[in-house]
Amino acid sequence: MTRTPETAAELSPEPSANARPVIEFEDVCFAYNREEVLHNISLSVPGQTLTAVVGPNGAGKSTFVKLTLGLLSPVRGRVRVFGDAPARVRRRIGYVPQHIQFDSDFPVSALDVVLMGRAEKHWIGPYRRTDRDKAEKALVQVQLQQLARRSFSSLSGGERQRVLIAQALVANPEILLLDEPTANVDTQVEHEIYELLHELNRQMTIVVVSHNLNVVTRHASHLICVNRVASLCRMTEMTEDRIHAFYRGDMAMLQHSADCQIFDPSNAMREPHHDVKGEDRS
Repeated sequence: MTRTPETAAELSPEPSANARPVIEFEDVCFAYNREEVLHNISLSVPGQTLTAVVGPNGAGKSTFVKLTLGLLSPVRGRVRVFGDAPARVRRRIGYVPQHIQFDSDFPVSALDVVLMGRAEKHWIGPYRRTDRDKAEKALVQVQLQQLARRSFSSLSGGERQRVLIAQALVANPEILLLDEPTANVDTQVEHEIYELLHELNRQMTIVVVSHNLNVVTRHASHLICVNRVASLCRMTEMTEDRIHAFYRGDMAMLQHSADCQIFDPSNAMREPHHDVKGEDRS
């Protein structure tokens, strides 16, 4: 089924009004070598949503992802995932990187790559039958069960991306975080991957980093604009008079409201740091 911007948001599960957000940033600032790259970020991602993270190159999207995963700690403010420090709940988050480094001559199958998602549970000893069952089930979820024994290096770019999604799914995550999952695939494969994400969104929260706003507006239920500062809104709030779009090649640039800082964050970056009560960096 081909989805329009309206139906994409409508088909995502509506979070309960009383549901606690699954990801929370409270006045978060982060700096590399004293150069601040994220400033005073406060937002909450509702559960069971398909949220896209967008922004120009160097805007802080990768840093946002690393803070969510607990790989970095904020200089100021607080990040919470499921109400806890991200590092303490990392096993509840599945992560799909944009690229992986691998030896194309190494004889590893698609099933072997998916099984690596169970490695944390088996520091010593071989995989068990239950692990293989879960890996095969994950390949069924991404519709690649017929390629389980195929060499990973022989797969197409889209098939490899599906295998990496299956690798994240095999650990039974409650949040699936993907970094540019369609960066190196054609339009048809891109559509198929987002259709898959819609299906997975019935079971878990999806957060996807993307440069292609033309695709995002067709598929996401929520949008986080990042450009050293950040804001979140529902796609259903995007009325015609609030969207300003223009194209550069295949890229659609979007501003969802008058105070969105995705183009020019300079005014927001001059705001003083906010104080957070009970601040901690765990």
